[in-house]
Amino acid sequence: MPQYLLSVWHDGDYSDLDWSSEDMARIGAQVNAVNDTMRDEGAWVFGTGLRPASSATVVRASGGEVSMTDGPYAETKEQMGGFWIIEAADLDSALNWAGKAAAACEAPVEVRPTDA
Repeated sequence: MPQYLLSVWHDGDYSDLDWSSEDMARIGAQVNAVNDTMRDEGAWVFGTGLRPASSATVVRASGGEVSMTDGPYAETKEQMGGFWIIEAADLDSALNWAGKAAAACEAPVEVRPTDA
């Protein structure tokens, strides 16, 4: 069955969010419910939240040398906040899951087919 990447996007650096707020508790419960539904319906492969892009390390290889730099690869206002890998019969099914995920996260979700 085809696999799809569902990426959750956030504006700005979300490292200063109040994770104990009522809004975050509501969103967390909504995401957990979608995760449970994905598992129950056999779509779930893997999913997780990501730490802010400011925690990233970029690794580059060139001419046999490897270098590492702190921070995100791209300076951008939007950053990936988490993702799911799902199995879906087709793109329409994946888009349906993305709609449920976007509603749960209250954030945009990008859908991309994988080569798996």
